[in-house]
Amino acid sequence: MANTASIRTEGLLPLFDMHTTFFSRAIENLSKEDMQNRLNTKANHVAWLTGALIDQRFSMIQETNPELKQTAHELFENNKGIQDDAVYPTSDVYLKDWQRVSPLARKALAEIDDKKLDSEIDMGGMKMTYSELISFSLYREASMIGQIALWRRLLGHPALRYD
Repeated sequence: MANTASIRTEGLLPLFDMHTTFFSRAIENLSKEDMQNRLNTKANHVAWLTGALIDQRFSMIQETNPELKQTAHELFENNKGIQDDAVYPTSDVYLKDWQRVSPLARKALAEIDDKKLDSEIDMGGMKMTYSELISFSLYREASMIGQIALWRRLLGHPALRYD
């Protein structure tokens, strides 16, 4: 248990680290146009997926760093969905936010203890433990990175590199 305050989160750190790396690779070389291209569908474009993912990471540090928000927080606050007329940031802006939040979120994950993991959080009509919230958040990260990887291919870019 050298890496975490709880044995329950020790196995989550490698997954968190993979997501940190894969996300950066998933958005590399995507133009502003690529980021907001929905290919004539109603699907969430890469810019929204990216911002929602980053906003989720910032939510992991809200108890210890409540003043920190992503650059485009107002586009995502309160789990706001995609907005057709919004101009979302470029991949460079998002990447800077990702690099800023990820070490802080990793630290929060490593330092959360069993008492906190077992405590409940009220999410407005739905309650879950912090342990459940962390598990769901990591699942959602993987899902969103996978969606971005698919968008890369649909937009004519090389596949996501896992090496």
